[in-house]
Amino acid sequence: MSLLLLAACGANAQEGSASKKAEPVDSATATAPIDTITIAMSGDLMFGTDWPTTQLAANDGKHLLQHTAPITSAATLAVGNLEGVFCSDDVPPNNPDTHFYSFRFPARYAPRLTEAGYDFMCIANNHTYDFREEGQRQTEAVLDEHGIAYSGIKGHPEYAIIERSGIKFGVCAFGHNWYSVQHIDLANVERVLKALRPKCDILVVTFHGGAEGTEYRHLPQGEEFYLNASRGSLRKMAHYCVDLGADVVFGHGPHVVRCMELYKDRLIAYSLGNFCTPYSMGLAGIKGYAPLLVERVGRDGRFIDAQIHSFIQQKGTGPLPDPQNLAAKEIRSLTESDIENNQLTITDDGKVFSK
Repeated sequence: MSLLLLAACGANAQEGSASKKAEPVDSATATAPIDTITIAMSGDLMFGTDWPTTQLAANDGKHLLQHTAPITSAATLAVGNLEGVFCSDDVPPNNPDTHFYSFRFPARYAPRLTEAGYDFMCIANNHTYDFREEGQRQTEAVLDEHGIAYSGIKGHPEYAIIERSGIKFGVCAFGHNWYSVQHIDLANVERVLKALRPKCDILVVTFHGGAEGTEYRHLPQGEEFYLNASRGSLRKMAHYCVDLGADVVFGHGPHVVRCMELYKDRLIAYSLGNFCTPYSMGLAGIKGYAPLLVERVGRDGRFIDAQIHSFIQQKGTGPLPDPQNLAAKEIRSLTESDIENNQLTITDDGKVFSK
């Protein structure tokens, strides 16, 4: 079946219908609505950087997602966080004197996302402006060229509508930076979700928030701060999203995994940590855990079950299979300690279901 991309972008919306995954060849089932929907979610993705020195994966990164692509490609919808920019090397960094962690990778790496079946990238994070507004502009152009939806920047598309297998997914992204559609202001959350909810069957919210580092793996109560700035009150925000109609909510930003929660029959994953960050990112210990979460929901958006696929990273590699299932075990431990009246059971091999 030929690929079809329909996109219409306005100041506050990015809506499209695209098929990057193989459709059924059986004509009897090709147009039949599906009852069980799978959503694949991952944390931070970047392909290295060419600033200030070149640390890029060989062969345009074709090996980086080889172990995870079969999973993301098989999902009805696949969503991740783009931690950096697709940008030419003549664009200077935002602050070369103090901004040591700036991630810029060539546009030739973008096909890795489409090959892995990704449908949407969050760009509401603290690396989207690493190379100024021009870097962010080039990133959006590259994602447009490859048929990948995105949102999260003020004055740019604030949500996307993506149609897959007869299901209209509404996806939106929030961040904590000044240029992001900020989740620390719940009025922004309410405005976007109330505009998006009537237009879709399944509503997915992704957010970049929380303090960074191993010492912040536990989800605090109330507002949290990092580098003297608010990173949000994530429990309150995530619950508010569900109250406004979100069916799936997941986060990233701390560079480590955090707990999960079942709230009103909707799954919330507070951080999926690093996923594909082969260079310029600390990967020691739990920072190297790279989970790939696949959730099954009904057509009404209610949680059915999920699978945490545990991967692990080493410098220069993408996610590698982890037979010890360390990511799943860490998420289980954090869920049991950080969520009062926890309603989830997580097994050693990463199966997730309600109690």
